[in-house]
Amino acid sequence: MRLSAHWRYAILLFVVSQAALSILGTLARQAFDAAGGPPAGETMMRADQDAVSSHGWYSMWFAWDSFQYRNLAEVPWGQWEHLGFPLLYPVLAKALAVPLGGDTELALLLIADAAYIVLLAYLYRWSLLVLGESADDEAARRTARLLVLMPTAFLFHAALTEALFVCLAVVAFYHAERGQWIAAGVAGYFLALSRSVGFLVVIPLVLLLVTRSGRRFEPKALALVLVPAGWLTFMAYSRWRVGDWFAYQEEQRRGWGIELTDPLWTLWHGVSAGTPLDRTRTWFAVAVLALAVAGAWRLHPAYAVYTVVLVLAALSIGVPVYRSLLRYLLVAFPLAAVLARWTVRREVETALTALLAVTQGALFVLWLAYWTHTII
Repeated sequence: MRLSAHWRYAILLFVVSQAALSILGTLARQAFDAAGGPPAGETMMRADQDAVSSHGWYSMWFAWDSFQYRNLAEVPWGQWEHLGFPLLYPVLAKALAVPLGGDTELALLLIADAAYIVLLAYLYRWSLLVLGESADDEAARRTARLLVLMPTAFLFHAALTEALFVCLAVVAFYHAERGQWIAAGVAGYFLALSRSVGFLVVIPLVLLLVTRSGRRFEPKALALVLVPAGWLTFMAYSRWRVGDWFAYQEEQRRGWGIELTDPLWTLWHGVSAGTPLDRTRTWFAVAVLALAVAGAWRLHPAYAVYTVVLVLAALSIGVPVYRSLLRYLLVAFPLAAVLARWTVRREVETALTALLAVTQGALFVLWLAYWTHTII
């Protein structure tokens, strides 16, 4: 059976990206090891990675939250009590680990890889719906390429929730654009189970519904209630299992000092009073917000709202967000279509490609040097 063009291109981009990052990552890790490895007090992460595999090209994709998801995936069915992380990703890994002989780490990685390929294929098709007069196969390919080149897009390959979350978001918006509200609602339900901010995506989806349908009532659009229902399901499980609807919030506060904060204060503090590294990371967030307002709005206001809402939601956890801010900005997939619209001229695309590739390479190396705490 011959694959469709969007699937072929998605697989091609995935393979090329994986190969390039694996080569760069292996060389970087060898250089770090030759320089003496992690400094004293920062050896635990490397020990956890080495426990996954002695092959650096494989173990480097496990860091920080990866081990939390692995631990959750190894809990017996229905007995999760540490609820500081939504359960969709570890539950999928637990199920996939069965035919893999119980290898939950491999299962986590395979789920992320599969989600990344599906994400790229759906992004290709979604861009054909939102780019208007400039929508063609070349524009769709350019959109997919630019997403792969985003500064922290290497995290889509990691055993983290980035690929799964953005995949489900793109799937939801693709079906919403086509008026397939049940499919959009189902995707949104699982989106809300994959990350705590997922239920907020109901806001731009409803905005898309209102502007696309006008005054006509579409009964099937009631399926969008499934989006907040996804997070409510997690809360209900928390109440049943540990007696607390808000167990997630409490564990986040106790484990990482996360408290709800005015996101505008976090933004201002980052650019005015943060450390030099915090300022740099915060200016990345400002750039994403500016691109959302300037460009995503022209795709459709829903995509500007989506980007702004999720970035502000990340900033609402206060000062602890700075360490992971570059990671959280990866949810802004509409910016790939914005940049695709702005890079019709070949020389402009070439220049942007070079800039993004160098930026991502530098950030990837810093991520591998996890003791710098640049990206967590």
